Amino acid sequence: MKKKTHDQDDDMPVGKLTRVENFLPSPEELFPRVEKKKVTLEIDDDTVSFFKSKAKQTGTKYQKMMREVLKVYAKKYI
Repeated sequence: MKKKTHDQDDDMPVGKLTRVENFLPSPEELFPRVEKKKVTLEIDDDTVSFFKSKAKQTGTKYQKMMREVLKVYAKKYI
């Protein structure tokens, strides 16, 4: 194994480099703003308890989980 000299910087790249164009979409394109509408629903206690329990386990909010389930379901049939 080669011995490091004091001139080398571990944070600097070594070898031939090739610039790669930025191909990622902007944050706005990744997470577009979607208009939301407030609704009132009556949901049975067991269902709410289920989502609250799963949300606590995963560290998210139960209402967000419920919205995602509804969104995925609706997209399947649109």
